[in-house]
Amino acid sequence: MKKPEESRSELPPDQGLIKEILRWGIDHPGITPVLPVIDKKKWNLIVDGEVEAPLKLSWDDFMAFPQVDVVSNFHCVEGWSVLSQKWGGVLFSVIQERVKPKEGVAYALFECADGYSASLPLSDLQGGDIILAHRLNEGDLSQPLGGPMRLVVPQKYAYKSTMWLTRITFAIRDKPGFWERGYYSNTADIWTNDRYRKDA
Repeated sequence: MKKPEESRSELPPDQGLIKEILRWGIDHPGITPVLPVIDKKKWNLIVDGEVEAPLKLSWDDFMAFPQVDVVSNFHCVEGWSVLSQKWGGVLFSVIQERVKPKEGVAYALFECADGYSASLPLSDLQGGDIILAHRLNEGDLSQPLGGPMRLVVPQKYAYKSTMWLTRITFAIRDKPGFWERGYYSNTADIWTNDRYRKDA
């Protein structure tokens, strides 16, 4: 299992500290004019694709998985970072283990309630701080920050940490997401300062 990102004390290249996490929808408009409002009673997470045991989880189903707290740093591609954020939820690896990806599967594709999408290699999703989070700093994750549930991948710029998550699809081939098809790098590695598509 990979070393948690929070355990590294230095900031990634070209990042500056802020005191609290971005107020999404206030400091940043998102990709849609109106942010999605999701009723937990109607929310579902579909986990499908090249797996042996696909899932359709209600909120109660999701909450029945083992719950953990992890502390990690959060880095935006626009150049700000906020340290030591405490996220609560379900480790991605637990969901992966439950659905049993088939041989040859190498990617997870993430879809969100606002139409946003992103993708990551499974090799980047195995750390002990890769979490499907519904809590932040001891409180429920707010709707402007991706509530009721979002992905958090600390080793990547935050555009890979999809908000308002509704679907995870396991795939053999990659399918670049919303930003990766246009402006930002598909790798999004914070430590190599890999922000922008080389051909953009």
